[in-house]
Amino acid sequence: MPLALDAVRFIDASTLRHWLNDGREIALLDVREAGQFGEGHPFFATPLPFSRLELDAPRLLPRANVRIVLLDDGSPAQGASVAQRAAARLRQRGYDDIAILEGGASAWQRAGYTLFRGINVPSKTFGELVEREYGTPHVSAVQLQRWRAERGGCPIALIDGRTPEEHRKMAIPGAVCVPNGELAAHIDAFAGSPDTTIVIHCAGRTRSIIGAQTLRNLGIRRDVFALENGTQGWALAGFELEHGSTRGHAEALPAGSDARARAQALAQRVGVAALDERAARAWLDDATRTTYLLDVRTLAEYARDGLPFAQHAPGGQLVQATDQSVAVRHARLLLVDHDGIRAPVVAHWLVQLGFEAATVDAEIAARLTPREQAQAARDDDASAHPNVADESIVLDLRASAAHEHARPAGSHWTIRPRVFDTLRDAQATHDTPIVLFTDPNARPAARLVADDLRDAGFADVSIVASGIDGWKGAVDRAELHLTPARRIDFLFFVHDRHEGNLDAARAYLAWETGLIAQCAADELAAFRVGEAALLTQP
Repeated sequence: MPLALDAVRFIDASTLRHWLNDGREIALLDVREAGQFGEGHPFFATPLPFSRLELDAPRLLPRANVRIVLLDDGSPAQGASVAQRAAARLRQRGYDDIAILEGGASAWQRAGYTLFRGINVPSKTFGELVEREYGTPHVSAVQLQRWRAERGGCPIALIDGRTPEEHRKMAIPGAVCVPNGELAAHIDAFAGSPDTTIVIHCAGRTRSIIGAQTLRNLGIRRDVFALENGTQGWALAGFELEHGSTRGHAEALPAGSDARARAQALAQRVGVAALDERAARAWLDDATRTTYLLDVRTLAEYARDGLPFAQHAPGGQLVQATDQSVAVRHARLLLVDHDGIRAPVVAHWLVQLGFEAATVDAEIAARLTPREQAQAARDDDASAHPNVADESIVLDLRASAAHEHARPAGSHWTIRPRVFDTLRDAQATHDTPIVLFTDPNARPAARLVADDLRDAGFADVSIVASGIDGWKGAVDRAELHLTPARRIDFLFFVHDRHEGNLDAARAYLAWETGLIAQCAADELAAFRVGEAALLTQP
């Protein structure tokens, strides 16, 4: 069915700025791809790339009548812009209050407002504010090495607050992986004697700061420090990183732990409510407010017994990258765990991030039936590998980095917002057979492209979701470099710092520490860091 592109409402940048500050719920969605988003976007924009729009919209936008503003690059387009196409697709799925920022990101900048580079900008800024307002102590890589050499019998517990996958890739030698969301539950197993010094590290700054301050807010009576600049600071100091570590916390809580009592006391101190069934149901049934029900436990726990209508958002990552799970400003966040430890601690940070947050017991959550959510895109089972006719045009929809490494011979790399441009350049007609090539786990995203093509009149469209190892035709493994302008799915800004490029690491750390200075007063006003009881120690 052709997209209905008419009746799209456009607003200017000043109107959008007013909406962002009027106290009502709003989702500002940047529908450009990851590379474009990361090169410059408004502070409160949430990335929802058009290539995954219908797949991610239901979890990011659980209330269909929420106010939505879409943002693209503002470039003129033949037929329809990316934002217009996104608006039409969202309307098909029941979202009915949609506007588009006229002129896109460039119009925002022309109006005198800042475009921020990077990703997870609000959470990164929040980390810098936490360090400033709480005075979170830090230790340099050089000082940590000196402590290790000089302290003799004085124990040091070095904790990596990132995910196990990140820890395995690179870590400070000897560190144990305890993701920030798990710290409150498991720190007693690693803290050792009362005179143990605890040092938290991540790759850069945010999770080091949040992890260390979490323990301080919980009242851990030991020296607790954030490792300044994380693994990047370690490498910049000339020290070697460890690769392949599998050290981590155990699932079971240590015997005699008072973790639950500490977590509950912290939640009460900052005003985080534990909702009973009636109150929790009222949140979920309120058609005028958006409520996210978030399971903050580990992926293994969520896979074992997580509620099918709850979104998985491990606690440390939820604070570190809130915009990956929550798109609606002024929304309510209802957190669930199964131990009464992790959810209260994560909620105490979300309150300071500016959200209305509460917890609910897992047994209560299991009895709740949420409102019907927006329709997700359909995903048929993968079919057999179709025959690829000689006259077929093969479109490689995988990551641009994968295409550069190896590709079906004669294929064209493209991405959903540019697929029609690619076919025009390839001189395709509506009768040309089109083969969409992708990885096995990316078939749902390929189906979105297939729907676009069929709606536009292309009669012969098939999907091969085999990955390069399953491609039955010739494979081209010659070195290929797409131009940076074409690779809109790839954010160069944050890539090289994880590949040993020390100049990239320096630039990234300078970006992170400079975020507060870039913010306007109304952007910083969204946070509640250090207010009233938040600074009151138990």
